[in-house]
Amino acid sequence: MALSTLSLALRNRLAELIIRSLSDADTRGTLITLAARCRAAPPKDWLAAAGNAEADTFCERVQRAATAVAACPLADVATDLGMALHGAAVLFDAGLYFEVHELLEPHWIAGQGSDRGILQGLIQIAVGYQHLANGNVKGARALLDEGSAKIQARRIHGLDLDRFALGVRATLASVAEDASFDWADIPGFPRKG
Repeated sequence: MALSTLSLALRNRLAELIIRSLSDADTRGTLITLAARCRAAPPKDWLAAAGNAEADTFCERVQRAATAVAACPLADVATDLGMALHGAAVLFDAGLYFEVHELLEPHWIAGQGSDRGILQGLIQIAVGYQHLANGNVKGARALLDEGSAKIQARRIHGLDLDRFALGVRATLASVAEDASFDWADIPGFPRKG
């Protein structure tokens, strides 16, 4: 699946909705309703500033988000790191890398000790894949390399991150200027159980 990106204002507004939908039932309902609206026609109230140029990308992203969060239990992702990591896994595995960054950043800022460096590594990996979606191959390679190094052979909140780090490093070989990237090669985000 080749990923596309949205304009900054639209991306930020949608990311806020997606992240809130992890912990708030009304917001989740709004996201699911938005996905249904997208199936009927592009929602003009969301796309007014961007016009229809971003309609397909927006609606595809909304659909992925609604599908990903629909079966996810509501959880306090703002204050509970374990719940935030679970939410990050749901979003990451749906290809919502920018949202992973936005979800984990407050936990990184408040983080202490080794957790802070590990969270930075997870954020760098998410941002690396977002850079790749945006066509910034050099930035993607640098962040994927740095992020995977920070989490290799590490654990956070009961999650073993080594396999994920090795999977990210394995994708670096296919992130090249002259090769198309296979998004199916991205490893799944670590989860408990």
